[in-house]
Amino acid sequence: MRIGFDAKRAFRNFTGLGNYSRATISILSDFYPANQYFLYTPFYKKHPLLSFAHRPNITVRGPEGFLKRIPSAWRSLGVADDIRFDKIQLFHGLTGELPWGIGSKTRAVVTIHDLIFLRYPEYYKPFDRWIYTRKYKSACERADLVIAISEQTKLDVMEFFGIDEQKIRLVYQGCEAQFYRTVTEVEKRNVSALYRLPEKYVLYVGTIEERKNLATLVKALSLLPDEVHLVAVGHGMAYCTKVKEEIESRKLSQRVLFLHSVAFNHLPAIYQQAQVFCLPSLFEGFGIPVLEALNSRVPVVTSNISSLPEAGGPSGLYVTPTDETAIASAIRRVLDDDALRRRMIDGGLKHAALFHEQSIAQNMWSVYSELLP
Repeated sequence: MRIGFDAKRAFRNFTGLGNYSRATISILSDFYPANQYFLYTPFYKKHPLLSFAHRPNITVRGPEGFLKRIPSAWRSLGVADDIRFDKIQLFHGLTGELPWGIGSKTRAVVTIHDLIFLRYPEYYKPFDRWIYTRKYKSACERADLVIAISEQTKLDVMEFFGIDEQKIRLVYQGCEAQFYRTVTEVEKRNVSALYRLPEKYVLYVGTIEERKNLATLVKALSLLPDEVHLVAVGHGMAYCTKVKEEIESRKLSQRVLFLHSVAFNHLPAIYQQAQVFCLPSLFEGFGIPVLEALNSRVPVVTSNISSLPEAGGPSGLYVTPTDETAIASAIRRVLDDDALRRRMIDGGLKHAALFHEQSIAQNMWSVYSELLP
């Protein structure tokens, strides 16, 4: 089969949506190698995470001629000519978008990750909301099938876009395979020294924005013993200022470590040295860091809303994300109860196995098989 992908994020974004795009392409290439996979991207620069693009069953396409000067026009319209030329049988928009005019001979699938911009519009600029709504709704309407990455996203697609449930397929996403392995003690020591990690810490991984609710976790930290620190891995945004003000007001500056630039291959060692992983987000489309923590054998405390219980499974501890007392209490339970900690780790690993690469590849191929001859 000849399968095409909107691969812009795979080549340009090295966090959430980019990770999803690369992982989807890679695992399908691995588990269904007889197909030919075509990656359509306006950007292509060398990067260690892009080595998969050199496999023999993968072809990379980009704009040519004058369209190199207007890559957005190529991605929305011009790419359709390349899709027809390559005789693509199925095209997958990995990040909520589909090009116009791909033709009736090419079946179309689109993945919707979340509709947070509609669920919590106050976090987005009006123009951004308008653009996202227009693109995502159009893609859902034009696609033959819509993939939702969580039950929460499926419900949102039905509610906000009016898409029939019969057209939506639930295919969970996973995390990078590097989080499956046990890091050596030498690597842990090296990474700990490099980033000056504290001895005992709660770990947060995610963008530092209001929706992720890091300030409430800081409040919870103030209710925990002094030897417990917080390590926050993620790029800061305007909300970071609010978080730092909270830290200063509670005199916690010596107990909070921000790591804004962490090498991706160092993340497993940072996870595996944490006592607890905590993500008190107000809303998530899925919550990949939760899976990263489970695979890293770290107990998870997270929110009891949106898709996070789906990601965390039956062994996580779930709290009201706006209640710092509840967050602190859950973290303290994990720190003080070794038996609970072991049950959470063992149960978390069992749950995380449901999201490993082979399962995701099979589920994705099952969706494709509905449309391919």
